Amino acid sequence: MSPTGTYTVGRDSVIVLCKGGRLPSWHDLTEVERIAYRQEHVDLMLDVGREHGLMKLEGFRLFTAQGPWQHYWIMEFPTLGGAEAWIEAEMRPPSGAHGFYEYELARWHWREGLASWPSRPKPAVVPLTDDPHHVPELGVRTDSIVIILFGRWRPEAETVTADARGDDGHVELMLDVAKRHGLMRIDAFRLIAPKPDYHRAWLIEFPTLEDAEAWLDAEVLPPHGRYSDKWYLLARPWAPEYFATWTAPR
Repeated sequence: MSPTGTYTVGRDSVIVLCKGGRLPSWHDLTEVERIAYRQEHVDLMLDVGREHGLMKLEGFRLFTAQGPWQHYWIMEFPTLGGAEAWIEAEMRPPSGAHGFYEYELARWHWREGLASWPSRPKPAVVPLTDDPHHVPELGVRTDSIVIILFGRWRPEAETVTADARGDDGHVELMLDVAKRHGLMRIDAFRLIAPKPDYHRAWLIEFPTLEDAEAWLDAEVLPPHGRYSDKWYLLARPWAPEYFATWTAPR
């Protein structure tokens, strides 16, 4: 497919992508302060989510923190106003004063086209039955590996044909890897305001590290790999059963 926009873009919701973490000042607080700030923050964000129709909340913990960036988050709202309210509330002191936040607004990218790619789809997450205001001990799920991919076409990609880029062959290759290595999930997001080094973000999930490595190796093969810039991080799902309670019917 062409880099000039033949992929479908979802227009019926707004995605907030967040690179998040704690600043060093968080660890200067007493345990009592951290507990109080955390609870106040959870209560606030639950209120904002309910008021603005939070549709999705997912977190992923990076294998290796990038400075203060430790988690990658996806939030979905029906409107831009909901996304704005969430961002404003999340940075509000006292908790927000000790957090690292880098936000991007995005849309679903080629969601319908990618829906058939997983060969071993993940079971639906079963939300915890507890009140989400009560935060349990949080941790990662260790039964899968998540690739967080950031990418864009290189400028010269638009000067050659799809055949020269090997577009169809690349799709066939990645579908073959997906089938052989049990792709569990693939989601893509197109930034509303592209950044210089990437225009799209992807979440690609496999059962094991070896399966994820096979995907990473195939992604960069020429000729297609020669026309795109991509960089990757590995992560684990972060407490999915708890965060599913934030959008569960109540």
